[in-house]
Amino acid sequence: MGEKEAKGPDGVRYYRLAEIEQQKSSKSTWIIIHNKVYDVTKFLEEHPGGEEVLREQAGENATESFEDVGHSSDAREMASGMVIGEVHPDDRHKINTPAETLVTPVKEETSWWTNLLIPAVAAATVTLMYRIYTTESE
Repeated sequence: MGEKEAKGPDGVRYYRLAEIEQQKSSKSTWIIIHNKVYDVTKFLEEHPGGEEVLREQAGENATESFEDVGHSSDAREMASGMVIGEVHPDDRHKINTPAETLVTPVKEETSWWTNLLIPAVAAATVTLMYRIYTTESE
């Protein structure tokens, strides 16, 4: 095994990012999803979204694109048969990983009376407006 690939103690084949990035041709197309390396070369013509979709992600991290589409469990099972290894642990920090979330959760400290007060005031306002409207029209 060369510098580009190695087997870990658990028997997993690791690929260096530089080698994965070179796999962008119709003869060899690899993508990365959740740090796993997939050889999708033979699947290009069969991909329901079209060959172009996979070719655009070739040699790169396709995790976000893969998850955004919402692949079925059958598609995920099919993809698991295309795994050839994982990104080398030393290169994982170099991959552009999608942000977990763009929204920062804010701890809300509202009490029960706020949840009750706003609907009560809205209901009282609507009732008052209704009474004024029906009184004027008589």
